[in-house]
Amino acid sequence: MTTELYKVSARILLLPTLLVALGVMVKGYADPGDGFSAGVIAALAFALQLMVFGPGELDRLPLIRYVPYAVFLGLIISLLTAFVPSVMGQTLFTHWPPAGDSAPRFGTLEFITAVAFDVGVFLIVFGFGVGVLSSFARAEGRMRTSEERVARARAAEGEAGNTT
Repeated sequence: MTTELYKVSARILLLPTLLVALGVMVKGYADPGDGFSAGVIAALAFALQLMVFGPGELDRLPLIRYVPYAVFLGLIISLLTAFVPSVMGQTLFTHWPPAGDSAPRFGTLEFITAVAFDVGVFLIVFGFGVGVLSSFARAEGRMRTSEERVARARAAEGEAGNTT
């Protein structure tokens, strides 16, 4: 049962939850786990939308159409971050820029390999979380409609048996 309060609350909480995920992503990009945490928070924002509005409404959100591509893009970014240094004769996960060099900046955010890797992890976790939840919701919806069809067929058979 979804009330109007749930619907309004879910709509109001979507953008702030995504902003919190972005804040977690930017907050400590050199600390381990920030891309994962931000991906989980963003996936939970869409899980709330899924629970309140259902899979049909979730598919209308612009970001959801590109979830399979997000997982693929995140995997490519993470793998490139890990393996490009080995192609250049360095060890895996070599940090760029090297210690002592300055990194390109955008405000307070420094563009270093940890940021790229965290973005890749974020895309993988977000895409996988939303993809799995929406797949479960669709499967549950298909199961519910097939159960309703069976119940209607049994009711129709019962009515046909009563009329003869």
